[in-house]
Amino acid sequence: MLYELIGIVRPNLAEAKEIALTVGSLVLRNGGVVRGIANWGVFALPKPVSVHQMKHTHGYYFVMRYDSSSNVHDTVRRTLRLEPRMIRTAHVKLGDGKLETMSRFGEPAWQLQKGLV
Repeated sequence: MLYELIGIVRPNLAEAKEIALTVGSLVLRNGGVVRGIANWGVFALPKPVSVHQMKHTHGYYFVMRYDSSSNVHDTVRRTLRLEPRMIRTAHVKLGDGKLETMSRFGEPAWQLQKGLV
């Protein structure tokens, strides 16, 4: 399955690199493939967040796309949940695992209702 991980780390580039390296190596060691990593930089959080007895107002954002089994994905989630440098993570499964649906891009198929246009 193709997954997308959006991670928010304490605002330090070195820590973000270490965590991305940890997740990437965990995926690769277990037979997965890292498809891409994007560095978004430091942004203010929408509201102050308290994690691991610290209050955060800014965070370093990064995005990683990877292919792996659901067991590896659960291991990644468990590892990041215990990481004290992580502020927040969001995981999204992209597609249904079939290549023809994951590679299909284009206009959305809107369902029009009668009488609304």
